[in-house]
Amino acid sequence: MVGKSALLALAALAPASLAQVNETFENGLDAAAWPTYAPDCSQGGKITLDSSTAHSGKNSVRVDGAGGYCGHIFFGTTKVPSGDVYVRTWLKASKAFTDSHVTFITMPDSAQGAKKHLRIGGQSKILMYNRESDDATLPDLSPNGIAASTSLPANQWRCFEYKIGADGSVETWLNGTAIAGLTVKSGVTNPNAAQWTRSGSKPKITAIYFGWESYGGDTNTFWYDDISVSSTRVGCT
Repeated sequence: MVGKSALLALAALAPASLAQVNETFENGLDAAAWPTYAPDCSQGGKITLDSSTAHSGKNSVRVDGAGGYCGHIFFGTTKVPSGDVYVRTWLKASKAFTDSHVTFITMPDSAQGAKKHLRIGGQSKILMYNRESDDATLPDLSPNGIAASTSLPANQWRCFEYKIGADGSVETWLNGTAIAGLTVKSGVTNPNAAQWTRSGSKPKITAIYFGWESYGGDTNTFWYDDISVSSTRVGCT
């Protein structure tokens, strides 16, 4: 039989790739565990704990994002697995996306260089990825590329999941359904990923931040709840 001290020793030796975050915010919003992130400038954005709406329990985190780049505001974690990274959050937006470019998840990406981000947001009314270093999008913002993604409805809780693979792969799910336009991996052909795959860059994210950033005048309010960061997919349940 393995003793408690031996189990603790084994746990201490567990690889960083097993790092995991599970947060329901039922005990509040811990500013030390979930620091605010607003690189370069911050004007008008706000983050609060909200007990008026939640996916589960009574609390969620509300992000009021202002217009323009400096209206951005995020909260997040640096507890990121070293290999494959799976993220799940339940989220709700007060407004549907417009044609303008916006971001609701931003991730510092050392593979792109200092102060560069891998971003998830919207443009042309759909969900999309954006690589800051070369402004590539996934999917391509062609008519076919737009059709291969999906919209995010307003005022409805949705389960949003994605994987950033150590091999450079990307997978994305909304309410458990894979989004073809937001998938790049071995064995799967995505004819709408030409911009994304031209680089060959393999993301190496160092943090994950949830919030709002717009590159025009768009404003929005997002709520986040039941966040998971793991080395394996946890799903929506």
